[in-house]
Amino acid sequence: MGPQDGFHELSLRVRDGLRLYARQYPAARPGKTPVLCLAGLTRNSRDFHDLASYLSRRPQGRTVYTLDYRGRGKSDWDRNWKNYAVPVEALDVIDFLTFAELKEVAVVGTSRGGLVTMVMAALQPSTISSVVLNDIGPVIERDGLMRIASYVGRVPLPRDWREATEVVRDVHKRAFTGFDDGLWEEVARQWFNEKRGHPSPGYDPQLKNALSVLDGPVPELWAQFDALTRVPVMVIRGQNTDLLSEATIDRMAQRHPRLERFTVPNQGHAPLLKDLASQEAIAGFFERAEAKGHARAAA
Repeated sequence: MGPQDGFHELSLRVRDGLRLYARQYPAARPGKTPVLCLAGLTRNSRDFHDLASYLSRRPQGRTVYTLDYRGRGKSDWDRNWKNYAVPVEALDVIDFLTFAELKEVAVVGTSRGGLVTMVMAALQPSTISSVVLNDIGPVIERDGLMRIASYVGRVPLPRDWREATEVVRDVHKRAFTGFDDGLWEEVARQWFNEKRGHPSPGYDPQLKNALSVLDGPVPELWAQFDALTRVPVMVIRGQNTDLLSEATIDRMAQRHPRLERFTVPNQGHAPLLKDLASQEAIAGFFERAEAKGHARAAA
């Protein structure tokens, strides 16, 4: 597919035959480790357009890939909702790496994407060079999960983009302060697909079943996080988040000697990564991580 808005559209079939959608934002001067961006539970590749554009267009830019999981964005919906599970999604990502001929990537994992990254680190550790965990850690706060469960698969389809903007703003305005309607419309167009000029579902409503973890205690994922201790990790936390606590990040730093942290002011779960400060922090982290990797290889 041809380039538009700085990216190429990609399409692949994974091992069980479902078709997935992805984007490639090519760097002007390839050579740096490429970046793979993995979205949250109901989100998709559009969430990363601003970040991917920034990272790929810098003088020392990186090619960036963004992926729609099964049942999200422009990817096929799965007839069996039980396949909306982190282990299955991790295998889909591994299939994408094979399709794109990517031997090693730096990863930005937002929320669910961070969980997928941890599983990938256990399954194929050599494919990951460094990781940004965007508002996710081994301990997921129950209040945050309950809030997400209150709207996943339950938000009525808006009639037009004005109504879609209102819906998205009303869901997030308490945690994301100071945003105008222009930004909320951008987020609405990320959240919903478009069909004949109107909003259409951006994800399979059956994803609500993927939150069945709320029927019991929320498991802690320290074993999965420990799979990342071999690579540099940066944790981004929204100042107003209800999903990732400062105490959890402190515990992560105790287990990971190279952990970096960055807080996004006036944002909740999960930071949108549209602001320049966040984009610069991510770009700088990847540069430092790659420099340290080269130094270790030369030693």
